[in-house]
Amino acid sequence: MVVLVHGGPASAAMPRFVAEGEFGNPLVRDLVARGYFVFQPNPRGSYGRGLAFTMANRRDFGGGDWRDILAGVDAVLEAAPVDGNRLGLMGHSYGGFMTMWGVTHSTRFKAAVAGAGIANWISYYGQNGIDQWMVPFFGATMYDDPAIYRAASPIESIRKAKTPTLLYVGERDVETPAVQSMEFWHGLRAMGTPTALVIYDGEGHAIRKPEHQLDQRKRTVEWFDRYLK
Repeated sequence: MVVLVHGGPASAAMPRFVAEGEFGNPLVRDLVARGYFVFQPNPRGSYGRGLAFTMANRRDFGGGDWRDILAGVDAVLEAAPVDGNRLGLMGHSYGGFMTMWGVTHSTRFKAAVAGAGIANWISYYGQNGIDQWMVPFFGATMYDDPAIYRAASPIESIRKAKTPTLLYVGERDVETPAVQSMEFWHGLRAMGTPTALVIYDGEGHAIRKPEHQLDQRKRTVEWFDRYLK
């Protein structure tokens, strides 16, 4: 099974029909066609369960939201014929951050794909082009409370990362700059953890060129096939 964490952080995975061709969610379609279950959790911080729930990840990125994801995986394992020893983790943007967080805080997942993630909230604060969106979530600027930003940074726990991890990002991404994925990739290599990094030429936060979308899906499925099959 592949756990697919949504972006946001305030967003939600919605029920939808996975159509043929390039409609719906072609990545989910491709994974299902290869025999994977796909679990799309809505942990605390997501929309759909009231304001208090959406605000419940404030000053707690990688805390309760991560525990919710793991609890959701446990619930799926009880309800569906999923092999708990062959789990993958992936996401884009906030989902990419949660993937980086997951592989530095658990060895439960045997493969991961992190798209446009955030490895280091300290350096990210001065790199991103969407300014101070983090302040409502962290409760202060990085300059006023660096400890809370450092505590939520996956790079701080990079020595624990053992999961083979594919990273991808757009060259011109100003929301989650490519240097964040580069920093995490460099850390994984230093730890001897299998990894690969793809930077898509001319792309921003979303991968939009059809040839790049196809390439990203192909690489993702092949990565999971390599380590989960």
